[in-house]
Amino acid sequence: MINIIGAGLAGLSAALTLAEAGKKCRLISAQPSERAQSVLAEGGINAALDTMGEDDTPLLHFEETMKGGCYLAAPDAVRALTKNAPDIVRKLQRLGVPFNLNDDGSIMLRSFGGQKKKRTAFAKSSTGKMIMTALADEVRKYEARGLVTRFSHHTFIRLMTDAGKCAGVCARDDHTGKLYELRGDVIKCCGGLNGFFPEITTGTVTNSGNAAAALFSQGVKFANLEMIQYHPTTMGIYGKRCLVSEAARGEGGRLFSEKDGVRRYFMEERYPVLKNLMPRDVVSREMYSELRGGRKTYLDLTEIPDAIWDKKLSDLREEIMHYFPLDPKEQPVPVEPAIHYFMGGIYVNERHESSMRGLYAAGECACLYHGANRLGGNSMLGALFGGMTAAKNAQSDDSDDISERSGSEQFNCTAHPQFVKKSGEILARGLGIARCEADISDALSELNSLGCLGAVELARHELAAAMLLSALNRKESRGAHFRSDFPETNDEYRKTTVSCYKNGAVDITFEDIPENEDII
Repeated sequence: MINIIGAGLAGLSAALTLAEAGKKCRLISAQPSERAQSVLAEGGINAALDTMGEDDTPLLHFEETMKGGCYLAAPDAVRALTKNAPDIVRKLQRLGVPFNLNDDGSIMLRSFGGQKKKRTAFAKSSTGKMIMTALADEVRKYEARGLVTRFSHHTFIRLMTDAGKCAGVCARDDHTGKLYELRGDVIKCCGGLNGFFPEITTGTVTNSGNAAAALFSQGVKFANLEMIQYHPTTMGIYGKRCLVSEAARGEGGRLFSEKDGVRRYFMEERYPVLKNLMPRDVVSREMYSELRGGRKTYLDLTEIPDAIWDKKLSDLREEIMHYFPLDPKEQPVPVEPAIHYFMGGIYVNERHESSMRGLYAAGECACLYHGANRLGGNSMLGALFGGMTAAKNAQSDDSDDISERSGSEQFNCTAHPQFVKKSGEILARGLGIARCEADISDALSELNSLGCLGAVELARHELAAAMLLSALNRKESRGAHFRSDFPETNDEYRKTTVSCYKNGAVDITFEDIPENEDII
């Protein structure tokens, strides 16, 4: 039986793909699907449906995805992603996702950053929640038939291995404290590394990153860990950052900076073609420059017509008014960049196989489709297609091998809060929007001076060091990785940064980007 770790978009997609093929799986997650980070996704999902009369094609989607990622993604994997996107969105509609529609009943598409065509299907600004609801309902049908078995409130501890192959997963029941060994291939789908940057990410505060750290400590290769996307428009709330969706700019929102009462619509001045819809790394760097110059940055939504607010952005308005004492229809919203997405993660090939046989990965925890910078609208697409692809390639059998370990109630799988906080502050200093050798090296020294209290902290320390070393070794600027001491893009570094923990140390290498024609 196949074990899926994580019950968000990628996990549900994998489970549904297996169940539709008559194969059994376990869906293992610390939180139920309704609490997964995928629910927070707002703006939409990309597909070249061409319902807006703009002659869009999957080829154009491919080209803009590659360009947005600064040509660091695997081309054939991206080609498969964009080719399958229209069918994925149409299937979601058949499952009941209430996408906004045109007058002729076709799926309405909106503009998103880094793309010249309207390509993003959406359900107001709650697209993730709507897709998750539809998928969860569909998967429940297969749960009732015994093809999908839920293990909610179970925390991933580590992989079980046999002669270097993944043989299953060890998980803890968070209600009883008991440990279970669940044998079979594993598909990891449990999100990005938000928990390594507490209070400065838009991701859910329950996404600790401990599972990723455990895999890294067990020798699983990771890639492009230096590629961390800062979303330009966020607002601070307790414990995290509140995302102001890119959909707001897609519907006419304008960024400006202000100092001494003087406004500058800086994106429109500097980028007259895409203006406020440049790729996120570009917008974030420009905002960073304005903020460093003592100018506060705002998102002006006051010119958006009432009909757009009512039909497309009403839930975004409600969210902003819920957390802040302002109405975005009436006054500009103060915004700043914050960490939003991790392009790097478990190193997988086009079949979503990791470096460890029997282990697959999909969604934000995997590194494949987004290169140096993710286009808005491609994350949900990548999670859904990745989950499907991993499920099709994972090896399944009908065995239901599960065992309980005794004395497991004392097992600790939670990192010490002070270690998490301190290491997060160090990483934030070394991996900001603009980086340089001195800052990264200082962060490494600080990180190495921290006392590691146990196995969980040690694993987190190793993965944190890999992030900093990846940034230190990439001596160029590309996408989300901007080095002030190496401001130019260098074609010698159009390679994948690969991190591996072996012999008690982190090893960083660069590998050529694969280009194969045989894509599943």
